[in-house]
Amino acid sequence: MELVEASLARIAATDGRMHAFIHIFAEQAREVAKAMELLIGAGHVLGPLHGIPIALKDNIAVAGFPTTAGSVILADSSSTEDAAVTARLRQAGAIFMGKLNMHEFAWGGTSANPHYGTVANPWDTTRFAGGSSGGSGVAVAARMCFGALGTDTGGSIRLPSAINGVCGIRPTYGRVSNRGIVPLAWSMDTAGPLARSAADCALMFNVIAGHDRRDRTSSALDPDAADTTCDVRGLRIGVIRDYFDVHLQSNVKDAVARALAVLVALGARIVDVAIPNIQANISAQLTIEAAEPSAYHQQWLRERPQDYGEDVRTLLEVGELLPATHYLQAQRYRRVLRSDFLAAFKNVDVFIGPTLPFTATSIGATSVIIEDGVPEDMLAAIMRFTGIASLTGLPALSVPCGFDADGLPIGMQIIGRPFAENDLLAIAATFQSATDFHLRAPLFDAI
Repeated sequence: MELVEASLARIAATDGRMHAFIHIFAEQAREVAKAMELLIGAGHVLGPLHGIPIALKDNIAVAGFPTTAGSVILADSSSTEDAAVTARLRQAGAIFMGKLNMHEFAWGGTSANPHYGTVANPWDTTRFAGGSSGGSGVAVAARMCFGALGTDTGGSIRLPSAINGVCGIRPTYGRVSNRGIVPLAWSMDTAGPLARSAADCALMFNVIAGHDRRDRTSSALDPDAADTTCDVRGLRIGVIRDYFDVHLQSNVKDAVARALAVLVALGARIVDVAIPNIQANISAQLTIEAAEPSAYHQQWLRERPQDYGEDVRTLLEVGELLPATHYLQAQRYRRVLRSDFLAAFKNVDVFIGPTLPFTATSIGATSVIIEDGVPEDMLAAIMRFTGIASLTGLPALSVPCGFDADGLPIGMQIIGRPFAENDLLAIAATFQSATDFHLRAPLFDAI
């Protein structure tokens, strides 16, 4: 009860500025908390999340509540069944605090939502919160809940994790069920946790991962429970210098270099790697993430175009104009890029680089300056590093690794072999045991 009341108090005190929540389940959360305490008193603990306040991105179904996906098109919907991840969290004892704001239909990276309010960054409320799981990143960073679920297609867990200074993991494609989640681009979508630490992410990941026979994309490989104890001595860290170390803000470059130095001091070693076909990843990512959403939204786009925000409607219309040959070539490129990375994993254990090439820009900005004073498209810049794991289906984790000159968080991305989430979580937890970036809180004293 105290955890739930503390979370509700923090939501009441801060969400008027942050717009992280679309729906708040205050009374239900209180009733569930009472029941959880009765169960504990009777000697029954449901699971590792028993009594822990969690919130869900609003494209993830919770039975009896709307699943808006940040849109007005689905505003009057009512989910008849929990999403697979929701059901697993519920069975593990999580208490749901509400549904979180997001970029409309997850198609964007800013969480500037014209229907439910623009999600603001708790470190500086004039800056954007990242997306599309912006509410998830902000709710965790601002201590409104202890963990959140987001979804990641082109980087939508890792982007808000980096921008808001929290930890978030995109699992291997197929590791976590997508059943009951409104899709964006079905060949890349996955759900994953955001939390203050890698250890907390591991607790949530252990709960939601695993085969779902009702999801055709779900892997039949049962995961081992994530263990965040790790000795990084001898760890081979792959660095793609001609890609990870170029075209990024100097604050970001320096923070990631210092973070790598921490891991080297703990016994890891750096291995320079060349990925010959990496430069085309942004083009392929944008092609697939344009075509597949447009196919899903085709009927609504014809019947209710006025109900979309202008930015999302434009992206969906552009997706309809793409030739099939472009989409097919992008899918072929994915196989080439994945093969390049799988071959490289013979010589390295993980790849590490920046999560994003820049820190949080002002709310409303559609372009970003990374170097030489030249503005460039925000969406393409956002996907520069996150798109690699999205295209290849590999697991990737963002962990806080520093702050820029304005005190804004910087994230470091760790990319692993297929189904190696345990390794990523353990490496991140080891890094966090030697640093305190994840312990810093924006604006407020921590709960």
